[in-house]
Amino acid sequence: MPDNEPNQDSYDADDIQVLKGLDGVRRRPAMYIGDQGKKGLHHLIYEVLDNAVDEAIGGYANEVKVFLYKDNSVLIQDNGRGIPIDIHPEYNKPALEVIMENLHSGGKFDNKSYKISGGLHGVGLSVVNALTEWLDVEICRDGQLYKQRYSKGKKVTEPEITKIENTKPYTKISFYPDDEIFEFDKNEVLYNPSSIANRMRELAFLTPQARFELHNKIKDEKEEFFYEGGIKEFISYLNKDKQPLHNDIIYISESSEDENGEIVFCDLAMQYNTTYQTNILTYANTINTQEGGVHLTGFKSALTRTFNTYVEKFMEKKYKEHVLSGADTREGLSAVISVKLQDPQFESQTKIKLGNPEVRQIVSQIVTDKLTQYLEEHPLVAKKIVLKTINAKLAREAAQKARLLIRRKSVLDSARMPGKLADCSSNDPKECEIFIVEGNSAGGSAKQGRDRGYQAILPLRGKILNVEKARIDKILQNNEIISIIKALGVGIQEFNEVNGSDNENGGTEESGGTEESEEPEEPEKDFDLSKLRYHKVVIMCDSDIDGHHIETLLLTFFFRYMRPLIDGGFLYLAAPPLYKVSYKKDKFYVLSDEGKADKLEVLMIKHNLKNIE
Repeated sequence: MPDNEPNQDSYDADDIQVLKGLDGVRRRPAMYIGDQGKKGLHHLIYEVLDNAVDEAIGGYANEVKVFLYKDNSVLIQDNGRGIPIDIHPEYNKPALEVIMENLHSGGKFDNKSYKISGGLHGVGLSVVNALTEWLDVEICRDGQLYKQRYSKGKKVTEPEITKIENTKPYTKISFYPDDEIFEFDKNEVLYNPSSIANRMRELAFLTPQARFELHNKIKDEKEEFFYEGGIKEFISYLNKDKQPLHNDIIYISESSEDENGEIVFCDLAMQYNTTYQTNILTYANTINTQEGGVHLTGFKSALTRTFNTYVEKFMEKKYKEHVLSGADTREGLSAVISVKLQDPQFESQTKIKLGNPEVRQIVSQIVTDKLTQYLEEHPLVAKKIVLKTINAKLAREAAQKARLLIRRKSVLDSARMPGKLADCSSNDPKECEIFIVEGNSAGGSAKQGRDRGYQAILPLRGKILNVEKARIDKILQNNEIISIIKALGVGIQEFNEVNGSDNENGGTEESGGTEESEEPEEPEKDFDLSKLRYHKVVIMCDSDIDGHHIETLLLTFFFRYMRPLIDGGFLYLAAPPLYKVSYKKDKFYVLSDEGKADKLEVLMIKHNLKNIE
């Protein structure tokens, strides 16, 4: 058959498949839970947990518990109203079975059972049911105890119903993940208690009326989370290891109607600290919108506009020439933005970004009005913050000049690499490696042991600058950091904020006096991953305390200013030996004290030694 001939295989009505029930979820699980690894396993817990939290938001529950068991099963319990168990009028079977076996089923579509909810897609429980080897439901409500088991999306037992008296309602969901879907070793602990605790802590801050408990039966540990102060306490928690710039936590709690007459609630808590980092966390109906969205964009635009207006109206004449960018107004800021609305529009089932266009303007207006009022009523706090933003602007401008200088030097003398770099002869980045080592002595040893065909060595002199405690202009004056930038060839990106990126959804918030509909100018590209000279960048330091400190400083720099190297899998951390254990011709390199003890025992037995010091 000629190469350009179309494939003549039949394609007709018989080839069209309709996946029934939850078969589609099992066929394409990543569409619903993100992936089939650790992230997806944890997402199962969070789907059920979000349903329990919806009961708390509505005022029906004040207690949510999660149990992690040694066999890797999980139990989530709340003392809400209990999932309905009466007969559904259309499907003529218990409402629970309708919810468990059908996508887009539940009580969150008509705003009657739930005014505000995070599980708006109606797929949470059914997806968990589809992706678990077994799932047990226990419901207490209306004087009945109702138990039923499901497996891989289908019920395997008929409901077991018992009449009970004087028992408050509750819902218990327990499950074990399906190893046909997820990739895991049954003998390992599947769930990370710290990750689950962090999520429950967040929910406790966002739902101050409820108490959350995590019971880790694997280690027989229990953690409780209850914060009556809500997101104001959240800010105190975020800033616990930082020096606040002002004592007050700025708190805004307002609501406004959208164009359809539906209420949007906006809660904001914020406080500046003396660091140079930004930490903005955003939530919609208690869901952590990790990639931000319209509520984050509205907040950023309001922040920039408000501070520029304040400088123009209230600051001394010598400061009025400064026009602040969005990044200037966010330096050293810790903030939590929580919106609640009836019909949130997330970009996917994993709900990492909020998309309701009307929310941006509502959040922007609320923050502008209330933050302006706060600054005018607290002039001393306002001046402290504004002076910090102006200093950030001056540092940013100095950094831009430093970047330009580095870029011009690279263009004029692209062949010039740091003098201490022992480069490799290969020009193919895919096969090239660079080892960033600690000091000239280590560099000498590394050079002797390398394959100069594809392995390069860059020795650093002592500890690099701690970028967490320095502005970008100072960072770009550090010789060791400049050596890394020049050697790798990709440049340096803007500071990596914790939550969300600048100019989300194409909005502008960089210049205070512009309308929000304007498009921002495209900044000159300072970071280009395609120019990476080595596709394996290895940090190799000693195994002692100083070595670990240098590793931490380097990792911090890469995370903040070269994050794509981490995301792309280009950055590696070497595991050098802590000890050399040798006797006569036997020689071992070990990574830990335990390894040293094991090898000493091997030598004692082999050579019939009584003791080795």
